[in-house]
Amino acid sequence: PSLVPAIGRDALAYEDDRHPGRPLTIHTYRPAAHGPDDPVILVQHGVKRNGDDYRDFWIEAAEKHRLLVVATTFGDAAWPKPESYNNGGVIGAGAAVTPREGWAYAILPRVVEALRAGGLTRRGKVRLFGHSAGGQFVHRLMATQDHSLYEAVACGNPGWYTLPTLDRAFPEGLGGLGMDEADLARWLGYPMTILAGDQDISTTDEHLPRNAEALAQGPTRYARAHFFHDMARREAARLG
Repeated sequence: PSLVPAIGRDALAYEDDRHPGRPLTIHTYRPAAHGPDDPVILVQHGVKRNGDDYRDFWIEAAEKHRLLVVATTFGDAAWPKPESYNNGGVIGAGAAVTPREGWAYAILPRVVEALRAGGLTRRGKVRLFGHSAGGQFVHRLMATQDHSLYEAVACGNPGWYTLPTLDRAFPEGLGGLGMDEADLARWLGYPMTILAGDQDISTTDEHLPRNAEALAQGPTRYARAHFFHDMARREAARLG
């Protein structure tokens, strides 16, 4: 398939080949000045599944830097609950690991291919940003997927983290997915930026995960970011 977003705001229906009957909406912003050699930023929304708002947050930067903004939106109806989006659909019925090519994280490279097919970009790499539930999506994508498509990656204020260890089952860790220490080293070797607001310290936010695994990482998003970062530094040092 090809995607050809209009100049300005657009919203395009998209269905991934591996997920028939589970539509996605690609919310885009294309500056009039954007050409196929200019940057592309993939933007992943939070728990409200409001990719249109997240697209709009980037318009000022898009105009300033000639960015094509692409917000792949996983609607609640077709992609229910955190298991489908934040956690990528990795764990299926009966706690079985689903086929890797069907994970939600693997959809984004196919969206980029559709943009290439539409002539919107010929760049080899794109940028990736996710916030809150989208921050969960983005760092789990980086933990489990090939990095070669991404030239810069930032995750902002995830509610909790998948830890860089094989000793705990996914999504708390990376155990059970067939990964090894070389995969850990590959992830930890990528310069992923973690954005953590020092006032993001609510313990009563309705969207703050309170499962035992999340609470073990700290009482707030800010604390959990530091917990994750500290563990990642230790593991990176251990792995050289």
